[in-house]
Amino acid sequence: KVVLEDLKSSEKGTKKDFINVRIDISGSPLECPETLPRIGCVKVKHRGILLTLKGTVIRSGAIKMYEGERWYMCQKCQHSFLVYPELETRNSIQLPSHCPSQRSKFCGGTKFIYLEGSITCHDYQEIKIQESTQVLGVGAIPRSIPVILKDDLVDIVKAGDDIVATGILTARWSPDLKDVRCNLDPILIANHVRRTNELKSDIHIPDDIIQKFEKFWSDFEDTPLKGRNAILQGICPQVFGLFTVKLAVALTLIGGVQHVDASGTKVRGESHLLLVGDPGTGKSQFLKFAAKLSNRSVITTGLGSTSAGLTVTAVKDGGEWMLEAGALVLADGGLCCIDEFDTMREHDRATIHEAMEQQTISVAKAGLVTTLSTRTIVFGATNPKGHYDPDQSLSVNTALSGPLLSRFDIVLVLLDTKNPEWDGVVSSHILSEEEPEKDKNDDDLSKTWPFPMLRRYILYVKGKFRPVLTKDAETVISSYYQLQRRSATHNAARTTVRMLESLIRLAQAHARLMFRNEVTRLDAITAILCIESSMTTSAIVDSVGNALHSNFTENPDQEYSKQEKLIVEKLRSFDEFPVNSSIEGLYS
Repeated sequence: KVVLEDLKSSEKGTKKDFINVRIDISGSPLECPETLPRIGCVKVKHRGILLTLKGTVIRSGAIKMYEGERWYMCQKCQHSFLVYPELETRNSIQLPSHCPSQRSKFCGGTKFIYLEGSITCHDYQEIKIQESTQVLGVGAIPRSIPVILKDDLVDIVKAGDDIVATGILTARWSPDLKDVRCNLDPILIANHVRRTNELKSDIHIPDDIIQKFEKFWSDFEDTPLKGRNAILQGICPQVFGLFTVKLAVALTLIGGVQHVDASGTKVRGESHLLLVGDPGTGKSQFLKFAAKLSNRSVITTGLGSTSAGLTVTAVKDGGEWMLEAGALVLADGGLCCIDEFDTMREHDRATIHEAMEQQTISVAKAGLVTTLSTRTIVFGATNPKGHYDPDQSLSVNTALSGPLLSRFDIVLVLLDTKNPEWDGVVSSHILSEEEPEKDKNDDDLSKTWPFPMLRRYILYVKGKFRPVLTKDAETVISSYYQLQRRSATHNAARTTVRMLESLIRLAQAHARLMFRNEVTRLDAITAILCIESSMTTSAIVDSVGNALHSNFTENPDQEYSKQEKLIVEKLRSFDEFPVNSSIEGLYS
């Protein structure tokens, strides 16, 4: 009733009590080194001037309301005046010592009464940003600074975002704690916030680049696999050979298509990859390169990460509990690289299970019960436990549990066997990199795929193509899966229904890599070869060979036709079995 009485129907239009003016200084003359310091270099001289700080959000607080202003009246002379809260004293209101009226006769009143309904409130949120490690000097530790967001800036960034914040630097007293010295902490009151990881993920791909991609594939229409190999040579060019690993990295980064059925159940589109290998086989090189190719990535090592650090941590901040995002949550929509996977503790490793298959993390900590999404690709690297024994199963050699191994789409084993020919070729490749003059007669194709081009290509094919399986590809995948189930005595942990899903995802990723919108028999057979190379004992290709010694062939299309003939013959011989025996084989 009170509200309705206050409204006058004759008045039209809306009245705004306050207007926020936001200033984006990017590209303006205000953007100079003095106003763009690193977070660690913020000093007293910057106080009170308009600064721009770049960093990653490591914590975003809850949204609160705070008083912007309040009216008081002097009891002696009835003079009304505004009082503003002070940020330095954590938004507490200080009343003046005497009446501030500017009349000719001095009032001097010291008793004031608060006027009802005169409070103006604002939205308020505190976030913490940390400088990125790329801009740090030698031996420097990344510093962080709290940023205050008000009104329309509230809730536009989340943990893990890269942001550029423009605002005024001020200071406030640290909270009163017993036996702790009270200091002034620097704090940025933001005027404008811009997210930079949006720009990073939506890299604008110009039309002329897209035409280059189309022309590239039209040139290789007759020999598509040669074109594919030209792209793969751009992945980790400092490592010689390792064709199988480069193909696996490309397929993992591109990924399949997420499938949602009628009941709303999701089947993930992201593939996971595990490299198991002897020391010095280039595992960490691939991890680092994949992290650079992905638009959002987090690199961590097994020994330095706990279950809370990987998932989410409950932190007490000013008397209330908050959740701080861990590695898997920060890598949502990107790539999480975990090096030295075997050094993780067993219960820490178990936290990855849910994140890898269901792509969520369920948390119940300190009264906070929630589910966070982690649509991330997990890329692990591990050493075998002791000397790799080919006669034992993979879970025995790696000391990883069966449920965890079954979640990886591809597990590649890189064994450092002594091969004099291979050693000679590799050493000459490494030495030729040291002498850049000899690279002039290099093939032009390797120059067509520099790093930025490769990154754009992966982003483009992920966004544009949603491949669908053809009948031919379905038949090949189904036959292979049934054949694997029958001969799965040695490594039962890998031949689950998840393997069938992995085959579909890898075939879709290969179709995307080949710039197509349908999955053909070629893609299905490449997916089978990828899975085969991750089997220690294969059901089809008996001489798989070592993934470490897999090199780029001169005529990949001729090589493929041989492999296709071999695989199709094996699958045909399997299909000739009577129906009953195949059912018995499934349940034996």
